[in-house]
Amino acid sequence: MNNLLCDENLTAAFDHAARGYDALVAANPGYHAHLRRSARRLGLPRGGEGLRVLDLGCGTGASTAALRATLPGASVTAVDASAGMLRRAAAKPWPPGVTFVHATAEGLREAGIQGPFDAVFAAYLFRNLADPDLVLREVRALLAPHGRLAVHEYTLSGRRADRAVWNLVCRGIVEPAGAVLGDRGLYRHLRHSVLDFDTADEFAARLRAAGFGQVRALPLPGWQTGITHTFVARRDAVPAGARP
Repeated sequence: MNNLLCDENLTAAFDHAARGYDALVAANPGYHAHLRRSARRLGLPRGGEGLRVLDLGCGTGASTAALRATLPGASVTAVDASAGMLRRAAAKPWPPGVTFVHATAEGLREAGIQGPFDAVFAAYLFRNLADPDLVLREVRALLAPHGRLAVHEYTLSGRRADRAVWNLVCRGIVEPAGAVLGDRGLYRHLRHSVLDFDTADEFAARLRAAGFGQVRALPLPGWQTGITHTFVARRDAVPAGARP
């Protein structure tokens, strides 16, 4: 049995889950604090004053809120493929400088999103993409020279213990909670999408292959150590393997 959802089926699952998504993630210890930590790891100066940031895969706006809290001076363009999630996000009170756009990660240009951006932030996105390498190339093209990328993602360390903890948390807490909300399929997908995706070292290598430099994989604290990482990188002036 294939437990992974793809393309339109995954988008529809997120649309359906939007109504209870905020309540479920709020029960995850450290969820919002970890997003803020990853946003700070972008290392943008002056609270982001005068800078443009792309929030790719904003969901119901938790990542957008993390960016606003840590970079109050930045202009944030928040994008998601799920219309249901995006409606939830856009309905929340936001200060000036936050814009929401309905678009897939693969269709940013078609949706009118244009660079250059000083930074791109992507939380819990890349393991859900059919072609993460294509999107990384698109992200790189949208970044200003030496622009910064932060990817906040479930990426296991490769240790058997971390894989066991992830399975235990999902089977014991996340999937039953999702079932109560009528979204068991999405949270079953969550568990398997992490198990099937890159390890932290593999995703760091994927970033380098896409032309990003200064790549670092930074762990997050608490029970998610070895399970969730922030990947920070910069757009190199020349893609890896290319001639200057």
